[in-house]
Amino acid sequence: MLFRYLYPLHTDFSALNVLRYPSFRMIMAALTALLVTLFLYPALIRRLQLFKFGQVIRRDGPEAHLKKEGTPTMGGVLILIAVTVACVLWADVSFRAMWVLLLVTLGYGAVGFYDDYKKIKLKSSDGLAGRWKLFWQFLFGGIAIGLYVQGYTDLPYSGEVSIPFVAVDAFAFHFPVWLYVIFALIVVVGTSNAVNLTDGLDGLAIGPVIVSAFVFLVLAYAAGTTLADFNIASYLRITHVEGASELAVFCAAVIGAGIGFLWYNAYPALIFMGDVGSLSLGGALGLLAIFTKNETLSAVLHGVFLAEILSVMIQVASFKMFGRRVFRMAPIHHHYEKLGWPEPKVIVRFWIVSVMLALLALASLKLR
Repeated sequence: MLFRYLYPLHTDFSALNVLRYPSFRMIMAALTALLVTLFLYPALIRRLQLFKFGQVIRRDGPEAHLKKEGTPTMGGVLILIAVTVACVLWADVSFRAMWVLLLVTLGYGAVGFYDDYKKIKLKSSDGLAGRWKLFWQFLFGGIAIGLYVQGYTDLPYSGEVSIPFVAVDAFAFHFPVWLYVIFALIVVVGTSNAVNLTDGLDGLAIGPVIVSAFVFLVLAYAAGTTLADFNIASYLRITHVEGASELAVFCAAVIGAGIGFLWYNAYPALIFMGDVGSLSLGGALGLLAIFTKNETLSAVLHGVFLAEILSVMIQVASFKMFGRRVFRMAPIHHHYEKLGWPEPKVIVRFWIVSVMLALLALASLKLR
């Protein structure tokens, strides 16, 4: 909004010329989201405690988690508010892909909000039925992918899917539209649910989310920015996505909001993000992978999330087919707790793995 309405005045006020640079607006979006969350979370925590919006703990989970019963949840609401405010203020609001990204983020947030509300109301860890959760995820994701494919996002659609560590002009898969839509939906919905499953320990999910958002910030900026006569995407031999640098503003807002949330979510947590936060942030990361043309690279970047969701799938399949469990408990972070690892050790080591995978994803920009 500030870019759209204030930048045209730069001829009279030269200081406003700084708004033309996505890099400046990225910094300001991160700072705005950070300040919103840092200063408003204490009031939100008190209000959630007043209304008794506390976390319901699974009775079959690790015994150490029972002491977390009643910790305020649904903290992801403020993350969504902070990201939305930062994007509206600092992004180019005429860029339609930004609104589509916010549509999925807020839509998935609404699904998570209702899921959290049902858990609190029924005093049960069972919330919205899985089939209905998937229905709404596929619906919101389908609308976003449909708008992208039909060219309503201001981003150029391409059914071309590149392979990590291989130059896009050397080899890429070319999907027909119908197959790409299915593939893209799996990426968005799968990432959303993977982040949701990861959100089981204090700070475990938000750490890798911040790391992933930073990597997408770099990828979006590289894919969409041309400096004078120098095309960064062409130099790196990645897909050039006109306008993708605006998506970096969204990524910066997620980073700022995530850091502010982590201040209160770090062990021992004062608040949990709930499904309203994990589903929405996961959906946003999945759609960023689509919009920046890093669909397959996201599997590397989101290796922690992928391991979490695969551990659940493997556990369920093994128990149904053979009556045996592969892990002591799924998702896999609980497996390590059952092995005797203290919760902070599990969290920090998962963060370390996430950073290593992020560095590997960034290295793919040159290892081609």
